Amino acid sequence: MSSHFDRLRRGERWWAAELVFRTIGIALLGGCYRLALVAHRTISVPPPHGTTPGEFALCVGIFLSLAAGLALTMEGPGLLRDLPVPPR
Repeated sequence: MSSHFDRLRRGERWWAAELVFRTIGIALLGGCYRLALVAHRTISVPPPHGTTPGEFALCVGIFLSLAAGLALTMEGPGLLRDLPVPPR
């Protein structure tokens, strides 16, 4: 398993990792869409109360799934690539 992570850190192209990371990213974007539909249904009717922790958690879930889904879909396994740190 360590050899696989070493390949990803070096930035080598690996079709299986590309497929898995990008599929997870697309699944997260699909989940984000479903959560956004639920949030839209929730906020389209004015509630008789303030924002509940559940509604706040729903919006946090939308944000996290959107950010992670976009990162995995666009960058794929390149997220694990080591980047050189310039000297000070």
